[in-house]
Amino acid sequence: MEVLASSSLSPIFTKPNTINPNLSIQVKLFVSQPPKIPKGINFRYARNPRRSNANTRLVFVCNRCLCLLERNDHRKFSGKVMMKSSVNFRKHLSVALVRLVSVLLVSSISVVTTDSPSWGLSEENLLFLEAWRTIDRAYIDKTFNGQSWFRYRESALRNEPMNNREETYMAIKKMIATLDDPFTRFLEPGKFQSLRSGTQGAVTGVGLSIGYPAASDGSPAGLVVISAAPGGPANRAGVSPGDFILGIDNTTTETLTIYDAAQMLQGPEGSTVELAIRSGPETRVLALTRERVSVNPVKSRLCELPGSGSNSPKIGYIKLTTFNQNASGAVKEAIETLRGNNVNAFVLDLRDNSGGSFPEGIEIAKFWLDKGVIVYICDSRGVRDIYDTDGSNAIATSEPLAVLVNKGTASASEILAGALKDNKRALVYGEPTYGKGKIQSVFQLSDGSGLAVTVARYETPAHTDIDKVGVTPDHPLPKSFPKDEEAFCGCLKDPTAACYLNQGLLFSR
Repeated sequence: MEVLASSSLSPIFTKPNTINPNLSIQVKLFVSQPPKIPKGINFRYARNPRRSNANTRLVFVCNRCLCLLERNDHRKFSGKVMMKSSVNFRKHLSVALVRLVSVLLVSSISVVTTDSPSWGLSEENLLFLEAWRTIDRAYIDKTFNGQSWFRYRESALRNEPMNNREETYMAIKKMIATLDDPFTRFLEPGKFQSLRSGTQGAVTGVGLSIGYPAASDGSPAGLVVISAAPGGPANRAGVSPGDFILGIDNTTTETLTIYDAAQMLQGPEGSTVELAIRSGPETRVLALTRERVSVNPVKSRLCELPGSGSNSPKIGYIKLTTFNQNASGAVKEAIETLRGNNVNAFVLDLRDNSGGSFPEGIEIAKFWLDKGVIVYICDSRGVRDIYDTDGSNAIATSEPLAVLVNKGTASASEILAGALKDNKRALVYGEPTYGKGKIQSVFQLSDGSGLAVTVARYETPAHTDIDKVGVTPDHPLPKSFPKDEEAFCGCLKDPTAACYLNQGLLFSR
């Protein structure tokens, strides 16, 4: 006979035949304390002559391990348990089994009871659980950085103070910190609203997009400028992509996340913020006045190049500065206006565009492609989703297209550049892009706070993972190549200019 103990919470009994010397019974139960083996039990054993070589055995739970009493011969078992009669064997065996099962059931019920929380959940506990469930469902890494996400929840509910909203927010932040993901973060109600306003086309600040510096020897600690909005306070003060922000209002940025820093850069219109900026070997302190700007994400221009009469080449230049909710509509309008002027080719300038709304990037890619994959969405198990197009939204698929990028090109901009490059729709000019290959979704919690959660990584149509690497351009641009639409046209027209770029080579493979 066998009596087994396992970790199943519900009792499972299997009884293949009636009681006989070869009986096999399994009892699968969760136990906290093992029963003791009764002492001095005498059994008589009536050997089955047809199974004289059978290795019949008794197994009991003993001191949290299995104690095995095996037959040495047809009369004796180790442990000096003797079998004297078949009748007594069945009788005592049945009694022992009933006692054992009773103990196991009581132990199982005890464990189930003590595992359940003995306290009522407060409003603060419920908010914490709401944040926990949001990450549990959406986060890309289902190992949760190698930890038991359920065990963390139970431990936090027991041990983390959540007596008020501030303590609950701290518990949520502490939970997120265990993921070791700088892009998954908690947003208090004010920060959540600031994030929403930034994607809706208006923001008050100094006009900077910032990120974490790439790991390299000699890089100062702090945050790096990805882009400075043209005409914004930082841009007018000479702040450029690649500069380092060492301090904000006398607070070092070494221990700040990019989202805490972004919150410090924003503030009431007309207020002042002080930045310590390092450009190359030079460090300077700038006092910048915050401004409220309605962001128009698109600027466009028609460049007419020297030629003969009506055959003069016409280049349609479109500069896309951000992917807010107006981006795809503004790009579509610019394309249609330029096509109405019979342009021969397009230049899409994504330099210093730090990204924004992922769906807007997908929609803009559809304008240029008649068919093909735009991006693969992947998780830890591989490709999870595919964004592609069948050409139903295409409006400019025949004209030659060049895309301009630099190290300030990030996130949704990289998705767009990668899609156009890998589908052979465009040539890419400039320098390797920033390399943000992770996608975050924003979730609002019931109290007005929110979570930005890394939900996936992406691969370009050629299955290139650009995270921390970026999109590699096909050709470089002249170092002095301008970033505004007026000077851009001049660089295509004047062969003597240092920034001159032959339009014939611009679109040639």
